[in-house]
Amino acid sequence: MTKADIVDILAEGTGLTKIETAAVVDGMIATISYALKKGEPVDFRGFGRFHTVQRAQRKGRNPKTGVEVIIPARKMPVFRVSKHLRKFVNETFEMDQQFEMTEE
Repeated sequence: MTKADIVDILAEGTGLTKIETAAVVDGMIATISYALKKGEPVDFRGFGRFHTVQRAQRKGRNPKTGVEVIIPARKMPVFRVSKHLRKFVNETFEMDQQFEMTEE
């Protein structure tokens, strides 16, 4: 599923135009990105949590030349799935009445 597919489904379900819905989706992605950049976690109850972890500096090797290089420390974005979403994904698939995907 792509961002365009999500915009289509949300636009159909909310009655907003695709342009308005795309702006909302873009705004949500930007808000999550800026929160992570500031080091703030983003929680969606029943879905999961976006947060960052600090990766330590480490030694690596250039595979082409074999020369040892230092890989600098950095922050990495991480998503941790909630137990509710994990359970939902692992259940037998049956079409939910609340959420019907349109088939093309």
